[in-house]
Amino acid sequence: MAEAERITGTPEPEPGTGADSPVDPAADAPAEAEQRGAGRGKRRIAALLLVACVVYLLDLGSKLLVVAKLENHEPIQVIGTLLQFSVIRNRGAAFSIGEALTIFLTIIAAAVILVIARVARKLYSLPWAIALGLLLGGAFGNLTDRIFRSPGVFEGAVVDFIAPAHFAVFNLADSAIVCGGILIVILSFRGLDPDGTLHKD
Repeated sequence: MAEAERITGTPEPEPGTGADSPVDPAADAPAEAEQRGAGRGKRRIAALLLVACVVYLLDLGSKLLVVAKLENHEPIQVIGTLLQFSVIRNRGAAFSIGEALTIFLTIIAAAVILVIARVARKLYSLPWAIALGLLLGGAFGNLTDRIFRSPGVFEGAVVDFIAPAHFAVFNLADSAIVCGGILIVILSFRGLDPDGTLHKD
């Protein structure tokens, strides 16, 4: 056979390069791992967006409802005087702090959204997806008020209505932001990064 190939000028295949050469499974492993990682990343981003949408819609719906039914009315007692629904318009942050800094607070909310969008590009952890979704939905909820409610664009007052005794009046967006922040602190203490890496100091 080799003699015939020499005569006809057909080169003899080098060892290990022929059609019958065994395929190395390890050669495809990095590509498969990358595909699995990309698929998992997309699922985590989908989870983040789902949580954010649920939070945003609940916050928006609750604000529309209480403004239509409760504003300029007597507070509704949920648990006696310990918990009431009472609508207020808050141009500041918690406890109405910083009412003169409404535009600055609006910028902070927008910056939080941009940071979350940046982190989401390398998001592979479901708990982090939930935490960031809570933050994103809450930030969008209050940012909507800042933009579209009176007295004007970027100066709008946030609608707060959950009024516990001896505490600040807040809304569902505030609750989501606080819960998301607490979850992030817990994940950080446990050493879990947004990319799914678990490390211990």
